[in-house]
Amino acid sequence: MKAVTTRIIESLQLFNAVLTDEQLRKIACEYMERMGYGEQPYIVFKHKNISREHPHIVSMRVDEQGRKLPHDFEARRSMEILRDLERKYGLQPSVKGQELTDREGLRKVNYPEGNVKQQISSVVRSCLRNYKCSSYGEFRTLLERFNVSVEERTGTVDGRNYAGIVYGALTGDGYGTSTLFKSSKIGKDVGYKALQTYYAKSKERLKEPGALDRLRRTVRDAMSPHNTREEFRRLLKAENIDTVFRVNPVGRIYGVTFIDHNDGIVANGSVLGKEFSARVFNELFPTSQKEEQHTVEPDREQQHKQRRSAASSLSGIVDTVLDLADTQAYEEQQQLIQRRKKRKLHR
Repeated sequence: MKAVTTRIIESLQLFNAVLTDEQLRKIACEYMERMGYGEQPYIVFKHKNISREHPHIVSMRVDEQGRKLPHDFEARRSMEILRDLERKYGLQPSVKGQELTDREGLRKVNYPEGNVKQQISSVVRSCLRNYKCSSYGEFRTLLERFNVSVEERTGTVDGRNYAGIVYGALTGDGYGTSTLFKSSKIGKDVGYKALQTYYAKSKERLKEPGALDRLRRTVRDAMSPHNTREEFRRLLKAENIDTVFRVNPVGRIYGVTFIDHNDGIVANGSVLGKEFSARVFNELFPTSQKEEQHTVEPDREQQHKQRRSAASSLSGIVDTVLDLADTQAYEEQQQLIQRRKKRKLHR
């Protein structure tokens, strides 16, 4: 009983919008129904042990016959349901000890201010909630706009696969300045498996009819041969769209990403279509002789590789095997699902 109560309480503390008692009751009721505890007796009450008022729920894990209720993957199901309820009711979640700002209030991480882990947690969770990124590269590009680095670490140790995520703070020039934080120090909702699910869902949402139409149209309108690269950027910035060119040391464009802050979309040019590829932009904005002699823009990809190399050499084997336990549990879960499917087919 205590375990289920604790998890539900911790999760529902994410509700921090100003709601009426009736709205809170309705949300709590829907949450309990979807968690499978709708028929259980439970109490919903307000609490204010932190700066905002929030609901708590107390219930039991045994039915009227004294039988234990199933609670497999309860924490994960709870988080998925809460995220869905947040979207449905327009709620805004928070990090422990610090409320998340909305998209308009998203601030870059400021390392000298301190509380770096909390700043990173706030930015990462807010980005996951407000933006759609269909790949690791797009997500990394988005976080770098807010001075946050993200690194994937995957491999094999003693024949066992591991997969993990490391976050850190960046300065304006793109180099790390803070201690790196394993995703497990922040929460499973920002870990490797959670991000894979996030990328897949984002990809599906961006495939929906009309999802990318406004972004394509706006970018296309700014693609004039009479504009320079910087003028192109300024035109899109006026529409609240950031343009990130990936440029090699001689100024040649080999990648481009658009961040649409209005619609919460992060998309590489290739996602928008062939007419928005790096090759097209490189021909549209050719590098001048003067630019060939000096690096036009910092090569973010090269800086990323340098940071990754430096981080790997410092972290050692302990920090390399980041989420081995989580990955192993996930694989075991997938194997169990496959075995169940095979048993059903043979019936």
